[in-house]
Amino acid sequence: MREIPVYIITGYLDSGKTTFIQQTLADPNFCEKKDRVLVISFEEGEIELDPSEFASKNVFLKQIDPESEYSSLTFAGFEKEHKIDKVMIECNGMHLLEELYAAFPQNWAIAQQVLFFDSTTFEIYNNNMRNLTVDKLNDTDLVVFNRANDDSNFDLFHKVVRATNRRAMILFEKVTGEIMNDDIEDPLPYDVNAPVIEIADKDFAIFFRDLTENPDTYEGKTLRFKVMTVKNVELASGEMLIGRHIMTCCADDIKYCPIICKCRKAYDFSTYDWAILEGVMRTERHKLYNGPGPVFEALSATHTEKPEQPVATFY
Repeated sequence: MREIPVYIITGYLDSGKTTFIQQTLADPNFCEKKDRVLVISFEEGEIELDPSEFASKNVFLKQIDPESEYSSLTFAGFEKEHKIDKVMIECNGMHLLEELYAAFPQNWAIAQQVLFFDSTTFEIYNNNMRNLTVDKLNDTDLVVFNRANDDSNFDLFHKVVRATNRRAMILFEKVTGEIMNDDIEDPLPYDVNAPVIEIADKDFAIFFRDLTENPDTYEGKTLRFKVMTVKNVELASGEMLIGRHIMTCCADDIKYCPIICKCRKAYDFSTYDWAILEGVMRTERHKLYNGPGPVFEALSATHTEKPEQPVATFY
């Protein structure tokens, strides 16, 4: 089955998506003359695409009602109708991307995802629709904050992006047209080279994400942190789960994020107990992970009180 690359352009209304699509389709490095490109738009902005400037004459525009649900569309039918080589989708910022992914045919593969924000309205959208902002940030490769000026809160923009996505490239486009790379330093809030890495309560969410994304950083390192213990019948004797409930954007997405813990000696912990543990982190294969994952070898453990903020966040 032939794989179709999909380019997803998302962001809230009037954030610059259509302008970017116009420029991309006019670029012969992206859109060669022979390419058959399907452009699906779920928004009706102030700017309309101008096919006369496209590098290829085989660009097929499909305008979809913004109220349409992704599940109601036959994307495979679009592919068959136009015999396409690649797809570009202008998403409605009010829709969840996970619903779009679920509607894709099996041979549609995301090649790149670009997210646009208007710097002048970003804080309003983020404060009032945080779940939709996080949904767009999760998998994006590039975040562009346009209409920026000298008074824009670049530190805040950086912090919001990095709270969800540590790999995405961030660009600021000023009203003058100048493009600025995000060169804000993004150090971890703890010292990974310390003899004992101390993870503060407020930093557990950042730690857990970095542990899962960069396990080699913690291999063989000694750590100390406060966690909630959980017993699991599938674990062997001397093993338990340790972790925290983590909230990414809102109460609806709070979930317990566990690490398998092996104890050198028996500890009297029950489910939902709180403990301060010190030990060594390693990557090992385990049946609960269905493969390799972080395994903490506890060298010491003591009961402690529940923290003031039991749910860990990225802020």
